[in-house]
Amino acid sequence: MEDTRSRPPSLLALPSYLASHVARIGHLLLVDALAEHDLRLPHFAVLTGLSDFGPLAQHDLADRLGLNRSHLVGYLDMVEQRGLIRRERDPDDRRRQCVALTAAGMELQQRLQQPAQDSQREFLDVLTESERSMLMKLLGRVLRADGG
Repeated sequence: MEDTRSRPPSLLALPSYLASHVARIGHLLLVDALAEHDLRLPHFAVLTGLSDFGPLAQHDLADRLGLNRSHLVGYLDMVEQRGLIRRERDPDDRRRQCVALTAAGMELQQRLQQPAQDSQREFLDVLTESERSMLMKLLGRVLRADGG
Protein backbone atom coordinates (compact mmCIF):
# COMPACT_ATOMS: atom_id res chain seq x y z
CA MET A 1 0.00 0.00 0.00
CA GLU A 2 1.21 3.53 -0.74
CA ASP A 3 2.51 5.76 2.03
CA THR A 4 0.03 8.68 2.03
CA ARG A 5 2.36 10.78 4.21
CA SER A 6 4.23 11.69 1.02
CA ARG A 7 1.11 13.20 -0.50
CA PRO A 8 0.26 16.85 -0.05
CA PRO A 9 -2.12 17.30 2.91
CA SER A 10 -4.10 19.87 0.94
CA LEU A 11 -4.89 17.23 -1.69
CA LEU A 12 -5.71 14.63 0.95
CA ALA A 13 -8.31 17.08 2.27
CA LEU A 14 -10.20 16.93 -1.06
CA PRO A 15 -12.84 14.17 -1.15
CA SER A 16 -12.64 13.91 -4.94
CA TYR A 17 -8.88 13.32 -4.74
CA LEU A 18 -9.33 10.60 -2.12
CA ALA A 19 -12.26 9.02 -3.96
CA SER A 20 -10.39 8.89 -7.27
CA HIS A 21 -7.39 7.18 -5.73
CA VAL A 22 -9.48 4.71 -3.74
CA ALA A 23 -11.46 3.98 -6.92
CA ARG A 24 -8.20 3.34 -8.78
CA ILE A 25 -7.21 0.70 -6.21
CA GLY A 26 -10.56 -1.10 -6.51
CA HIS A 27 -10.60 -0.70 -10.28
CA LEU A 28 -7.22 -2.40 -10.68
CA LEU A 29 -8.30 -5.38 -8.58
CA LEU A 30 -11.57 -5.74 -10.49
CA VAL A 31 -9.81 -5.43 -13.85
CA ASP A 32 -7.39 -8.18 -12.81
CA ALA A 33 -10.26 -10.46 -11.77
CA LEU A 34 -12.03 -9.91 -15.10
CA ALA A 35 -8.86 -10.36 -17.14
CA GLU A 36 -8.75 -13.97 -15.97
CA HIS A 37 -11.88 -14.42 -18.12
CA ASP A 38 -10.55 -12.34 -21.05
CA LEU A 39 -12.97 -9.52 -20.29
CA ARG A 40 -12.55 -5.84 -19.62
CA LEU A 41 -14.68 -3.79 -17.24
CA PRO A 42 -17.02 -2.44 -19.98
CA HIS A 43 -17.75 -6.01 -21.10
CA PHE A 44 -18.61 -6.99 -17.53
CA ALA A 45 -20.76 -3.86 -17.24
CA VAL A 46 -22.69 -4.87 -20.37
CA LEU A 47 -23.31 -8.39 -19.06
CA THR A 48 -24.30 -7.11 -15.62
CA GLY A 49 -26.56 -4.38 -17.00
CA LEU A 50 -28.41 -6.88 -19.17
CA SER A 51 -28.63 -9.32 -16.27
CA ASP A 52 -30.08 -6.65 -13.98
CA PHE A 53 -32.44 -4.98 -16.47
CA GLY A 54 -33.15 -7.64 -19.07
CA PRO A 55 -33.07 -6.93 -22.81
CA LEU A 56 -32.60 -3.25 -23.65
CA ALA A 57 -32.37 -1.00 -26.65
CA GLN A 58 -28.70 -0.45 -27.41
CA HIS A 59 -28.85 3.31 -26.73
CA ASP A 60 -30.69 2.71 -23.45
CA LEU A 61 -28.00 0.25 -22.35
CA ALA A 62 -25.27 2.82 -23.09
CA ASP A 63 -27.13 5.49 -21.11
CA ARG A 64 -27.77 3.22 -18.12
CA LEU A 65 -24.11 2.18 -18.01
CA GLY A 66 -22.85 5.73 -18.48
CA LEU A 67 -20.95 4.68 -21.60
CA ASN A 68 -20.45 6.58 -24.83
CA ARG A 69 -22.92 5.13 -27.33
CA SER A 70 -20.32 4.78 -30.08
CA HIS A 71 -17.89 3.00 -27.70
CA LEU A 72 -20.62 0.59 -26.66
CA VAL A 73 -20.79 -0.81 -30.20
CA GLY A 74 -17.22 -2.11 -29.95
CA TYR A 75 -17.86 -3.66 -26.55
CA LEU A 76 -21.00 -5.33 -27.87
CA ASP A 77 -19.15 -6.64 -30.92
CA MET A 78 -16.66 -8.44 -28.69
CA VAL A 79 -19.18 -10.07 -26.34
CA GLU A 80 -21.41 -10.95 -29.28
CA GLN A 81 -18.49 -12.70 -31.01
CA ARG A 82 -18.06 -14.78 -27.86
CA GLY A 83 -21.75 -15.74 -27.93
CA LEU A 84 -22.56 -13.86 -24.70
CA ILE A 85 -25.18 -11.50 -26.13
CA ARG A 86 -27.41 -11.25 -29.16
CA ARG A 87 -28.56 -8.14 -30.99
CA GLU A 88 -31.84 -7.97 -32.84
CA ARG A 89 -33.88 -5.25 -34.47
CA ASP A 90 -36.52 -3.78 -32.17
CA PRO A 91 -39.88 -4.95 -33.57
CA ASP A 92 -41.47 -1.65 -32.47
CA ASP A 93 -38.80 0.53 -34.09
CA ARG A 94 -36.71 -1.12 -36.81
CA ARG A 95 -34.07 1.64 -36.50
CA ARG A 96 -33.14 0.39 -33.02
CA GLN A 97 -31.07 -2.57 -31.94
CA CYS A 98 -32.14 -4.54 -28.86
CA VAL A 99 -29.48 -6.34 -26.85
CA ALA A 100 -30.06 -9.42 -24.71
CA LEU A 101 -27.94 -11.95 -22.86
CA THR A 102 -27.61 -15.45 -24.22
CA ALA A 103 -27.65 -18.42 -21.86
CA ALA A 104 -23.83 -18.44 -22.00
CA GLY A 105 -23.75 -14.73 -21.19
CA MET A 106 -26.05 -15.19 -18.22
CA GLU A 107 -23.98 -18.10 -16.93
CA LEU A 108 -20.70 -16.17 -17.24
CA GLN A 109 -22.15 -13.05 -15.62
CA GLN A 110 -23.31 -15.13 -12.66
CA ARG A 111 -19.89 -16.80 -12.35
CA LEU A 112 -18.17 -13.40 -12.40
CA GLN A 113 -20.19 -12.01 -9.51
CA GLN A 114 -18.12 -13.74 -6.84
CA PRO A 115 -14.69 -12.74 -8.18
CA ALA A 116 -15.98 -9.17 -8.65
CA GLN A 117 -17.28 -9.03 -5.08
CA ASP A 118 -14.08 -10.61 -3.76
CA SER A 119 -11.93 -8.03 -5.55
CA GLN A 120 -13.88 -5.22 -3.94
CA ARG A 121 -13.85 -6.78 -0.50
CA GLU A 122 -10.08 -7.22 -0.80
CA PHE A 123 -9.26 -3.52 -1.09
CA LEU A 124 -11.86 -2.50 1.49
CA ASP A 125 -10.76 -5.06 4.06
CA VAL A 126 -9.35 -2.23 6.21
CA LEU A 127 -12.98 -1.26 6.91
CA THR A 128 -15.46 -3.10 9.08
CA GLU A 129 -18.61 -4.53 7.48
CA SER A 130 -20.59 -1.63 8.96
CA GLU A 131 -18.12 0.89 7.56
CA ARG A 132 -18.25 -0.72 4.10
CA SER A 133 -22.04 -0.60 4.19
CA MET A 134 -22.00 3.06 5.19
CA LEU A 135 -19.46 3.87 2.47
CA MET A 136 -21.68 2.25 -0.16
CA LYS A 137 -24.73 4.18 1.07
CA LEU A 138 -22.87 7.47 1.02
CA LEU A 139 -21.33 6.90 -2.40
CA GLY A 140 -24.74 5.86 -3.74
CA ARG A 141 -26.28 9.04 -2.38
CA VAL A 142 -23.68 11.19 -4.12
CA LEU A 143 -24.18 9.29 -7.38
CA ARG A 144 -27.97 9.58 -7.21
CA ALA A 145 -27.71 13.33 -6.54
CA ASP A 146 -25.84 13.61 -9.83
CA GLY A 147 -28.66 11.81 -11.64
CA GLY A 148 -27.01 8.37 -11.63
